[in-house]
Amino acid sequence: MLWTERYRPVRLEDIKGQDRVIRILASCASSKTVPHLMLTGPHGTGKSAAIRCFAERLYGENWEANTSVFQTADLFSQGKKLLEEDERYTHLYQKGQSLIVNFKHILKWYASMRPLDADFKLMVFEDAHALTRDAQQGLRRIMEQYSHTCRFVFSTTNQSAIIPAITSRCLPLFFAPVTSDVLIAQLAAIRVEQGDSSACTNDDLELIAVAAQGDMRRAILMLQAAFEAGSCSNLAELSQSETGTVAASALNLIKSGDLKGGIRQLESLMIDYGLSGREVLFEIRTIARREYNHPLLALALAETDARLGHANSEYIQIDAFATGVKEIFT
Repeated sequence: MLWTERYRPVRLEDIKGQDRVIRILASCASSKTVPHLMLTGPHGTGKSAAIRCFAERLYGENWEANTSVFQTADLFSQGKKLLEEDERYTHLYQKGQSLIVNFKHILKWYASMRPLDADFKLMVFEDAHALTRDAQQGLRRIMEQYSHTCRFVFSTTNQSAIIPAITSRCLPLFFAPVTSDVLIAQLAAIRVEQGDSSACTNDDLELIAVAAQGDMRRAILMLQAAFEAGSCSNLAELSQSETGTVAASALNLIKSGDLKGGIRQLESLMIDYGLSGREVLFEIRTIARREYNHPLLALALAETDARLGHANSEYIQIDAFATGVKEIFT
């Protein structure tokens, strides 16, 4: 069993490193006064766990009956195929209609269902940044129509991908990267529970915390891998992700003069791996610190990160960054 599931928070208070957000959610659940919510922050910071724990605190045993969760990344990547095969949607799927029409129809059907022993139900959208603009416009109208019986909860790593008409209707809750101290404390507690401290020393836990970069889920996975390997001697290999390898390859291509090849690799991170523009920059930043340590490269990363917060097209900004990197290396 994966340790990320074994040590998954079961109460709001079990979520580490997000004290302010947890206080707000606990207060909303206790008072039964819940606005629409926008949960943002990097991967592995507790957004999905917080939604589940919040629903359980709010509804008790009936939390599943009063909570509808939509995996929007799967829906808009697989399209009609998912609607045809998923038992939750097959009875609602309209074969002759487009994906957007089906999406709106399904949302209206779920939103129109009366909540069980509650004044309202939760409509949760995981990876909300995957929603197309047409889908978001339709969702905005549904939010207006059913706000008296539904509360809409959006979870995303890229809030800039959500249209203002939706974000302005939601209470924003930011899940910050988990600090190293909190990561180390949690890893140490898991190590004690496992009953074997020989695999990872305190220094090893500090290295895992640094490599995890604020991602609790990643830190726990790395700790489990180290325990199963019997040591933390291969921590560098454990911390090297596939996306990091692709980012390193992209930088090498750009440095060698193959700008088009480097851009294809960077765009692949967003298209094939589902990373946001800022997550692509994070992978590049990690490589840049380890292998290049170039001040102009750091400046280009900072400028692109700033533009991503105000621009609509992440692809244009990433392509512009790649062009700037080529000029740095020439």
